Amino acid sequence: MIKLLVVDQHPIISKGLELIFNTTQEINFIGSVSDGETLFSFISENRVDLILIEIDLPKLNGITAVRRLKQEYPNIKVIIFSAQPEDVYAVSAIKAGADGYVQKTTDIITLKNAITSVYNDDKVYLSDTLNKRLSINSKGIKNGSYYKKLSTREVEVLKLLASGRRNKEIAEELNINEKTVSTYRARLMKKLNVTNLVDLVNQANSLHL
Repeated sequence: MIKLLVVDQHPIISKGLELIFNTTQEINFIGSVSDGETLFSFISENRVDLILIEIDLPKLNGITAVRRLKQEYPNIKVIIFSAQPEDVYAVSAIKAGADGYVQKTTDIITLKNAITSVYNDDKVYLSDTLNKRLSINSKGIKNGSYYKKLSTREVEVLKLLASGRRNKEIAEELNINEKTVSTYRARLMKKLNVTNLVDLVNQANSLHL
């Protein structure tokens, strides 16, 4: 059975998934945690085959957690299971190391298929719609025609800026220095064609960050 861990700050999501997966033979729900830091404490003490993780998490956001997971636990499969729009975040998530991206609006059959497919077939899982615009293999994204203009780290910085974080707070959360945050901020303004923080945040909101 696939040993599944859920990382989500909303108890109703975790409990709902527990009730659903406890009725299946392929998937064994072994627990849930509510933030990115507790995640690493859990997997240091328990065997985990696959993780469903939300992007919006306290203490350590999902994309940053995925990057660290793939460095420290490369054999654990990770699927982003998020309310955030796939077309904005999926490419950044896959570049960070995620093995799939499933939106919370999906049905349970699709979610189960994503879990078993990622675990058994070693393939990146995305929706059919986005897959048509990407070339995907088991190692990630090939050179293709569809790329977002923002890098994974730029998306992280933009999201944190949009949430009201200051440069120092962003630097601490992403484990980078303040000067680097300022560099990303300037780069974001150039790429999004804005000249001040207010307009930058408005752009972030238009992307549903």
